[in-house]
Amino acid sequence: MAGGDEVKLLGNWASPYVARVRLALHLKGVPYEYVEEDLADKSELLLRSNPVHKAVPVLIHGGKPVCESRVIVQYIDEAFASAGAGPPLLHASPRERAAARFWAVFVDDELLAPWGMVMRSGTDEERAEWTRRTVAAVETLEGALGERSEEDGEGFFGGDRVGYVDILLGGMVPWVRVTERLSGHNFFDASTAPLLAAWMERFGELDAARAVFQDVDRLVEYAGTIQARAHG
Repeated sequence: MAGGDEVKLLGNWASPYVARVRLALHLKGVPYEYVEEDLADKSELLLRSNPVHKAVPVLIHGGKPVCESRVIVQYIDEAFASAGAGPPLLHASPRERAAARFWAVFVDDELLAPWGMVMRSGTDEERAEWTRRTVAAVETLEGALGERSEEDGEGFFGGDRVGYVDILLGGMVPWVRVTERLSGHNFFDASTAPLLAAWMERFGELDAARAVFQDVDRLVEYAGTIQARAHG
């Protein structure tokens, strides 16, 4: 990549949001430098690059920062759309692009937000409520994936290839395993969400997923410390 066009990613190894960006970069075939951030002692580069939220991920392209994982993935799709790059992540159709953006917001607000609270809940009652909300969101996504499968005969939200929504949800796949190990609850269980369970297996077989996904044992240890703080 040309000298003034380098790509650098500021991230943290455990973050599913950072994993999203890494998945997009791998799928598009974009070379990049990864910089691990200590979130307890954030670098000056991170604070300068994301002064509003002071959070990862941050993509720096040609010296200019792009923040927030959903925005970054769209940016990668548009900025690296030249010949030789990987396939587009968002559909050419405005209607399809709008639908993908709708489900992207749903994944973050209705699924991942309560899912994260399941791990952090301090009481059994709180955990039960966040679990109920997470299960409801999974049921909705299962229906959405079923509609895509009927339309396209394929098992991805992007139709016949991995797309924007797949990447956003795909960043959570290792955390599905972590939740099951720590709580005994698999939100993508084949008995209750067979389409999502099959989708998760297919996604995990992608070369990009193999390159990016975190070690589940290490994540379990990390998540255990989060739970200990929540209960302490």
